[in-house]
Amino acid sequence: MVRWRSGTVHTVRREWRGALELEVHTAHGPLKALAYPELTGRPEPGDRVLLNVGAQVMGLGTGGYALVVALPDRLPADPAEDGTTRDAGHLVKARYTPLQPILLGVDEEASPHREVMAAADSLDDMPVVLADLHSALPAILAGVHADRPDAKVAYVMTDGGALPAWFSRTIDALTAQLAGTITTGQAFGGDLEASTVHTGLLAARHVLGADLAIVAQGPGNLGTGTTWGFSGVALGEAVNATVALGGRPVGSLRISDADARPRHRGVSHHSLTAYGKVALVPADLPFPADLPTSLAKEVDEALAPLATLHRLIEVPTDGLDAALQDSPVKLSTMGRGLAEDHAYFVTAAVAGRHAASLLS
Repeated sequence: MVRWRSGTVHTVRREWRGALELEVHTAHGPLKALAYPELTGRPEPGDRVLLNVGAQVMGLGTGGYALVVALPDRLPADPAEDGTTRDAGHLVKARYTPLQPILLGVDEEASPHREVMAAADSLDDMPVVLADLHSALPAILAGVHADRPDAKVAYVMTDGGALPAWFSRTIDALTAQLAGTITTGQAFGGDLEASTVHTGLLAARHVLGADLAIVAQGPGNLGTGTTWGFSGVALGEAVNATVALGGRPVGSLRISDADARPRHRGVSHHSLTAYGKVALVPADLPFPADLPTSLAKEVDEALAPLATLHRLIEVPTDGLDAALQDSPVKLSTMGRGLAEDHAYFVTAAVAGRHAASLLS
């Protein structure tokens, strides 16, 4: 459960959109902490803070921060009740937790987009790239913009990983390249808030005017090492949602010859389960044309059963290395960069390249 600490802010180390990284001094020593000013107010040096240190005590990689729960001696003021749309929302996320935010949903009555969303029921053949891990997002985007630099791309963030979009430095670094971020389900903090992946996709198309959308969870995949026990199974449901709304699903496969875990080598069991057991409708599944020979054989064998439902598409990779190297985000998955896990990132990039080819 919750592991509590009390401490004093010593230093604001750095900040990005929606988040502050702090050094907090406690009776147990200094801790690296993260605060979301929209929830707690803005901590300053000298402020006393209450912390949840569970993820840090467990040594989690992605989520290994102490999290600021409150500034008990300097609580933020209530939101201004001035009738503006910002304060007219009724969408509660992270529901019934102590820090549940109340937000304006993109399709609520008070939303300026209500009329558009009420009429929206189709994606009009918009390509939708679906990925298991948040780390695929910049690589997919690099693949899209390698061939279609003018394409408007929206990010639809699901709630399988981090709930606050503010946690992601990747989103912050990609702001100029994205038409916007839509947080769905229990996730929050995007440019737009949606209650489901379905409304998130419709908002991407009809509110943000996206040519293409990328659906992936926030940072921090949850998994138990079992067939069904990982948050990426929602990827298959997103394939179903895309087709139900008249979109064109493109599955970004998780392929690696660098992951030390057998279940993730070659084609990860996450991809095989999501596309092979959860998705009920066809998707395009692109894969790189020039994988190393031994890996290519392994990938071909793993993907063969998926061909009964899905379209397996070999995609050339020329120019994608340069696009990946030029990404404004440092590419990293499970601590491995582009050079250490090239197959993973280039596979995500070919998904973006293929999706771009579907644009008229």
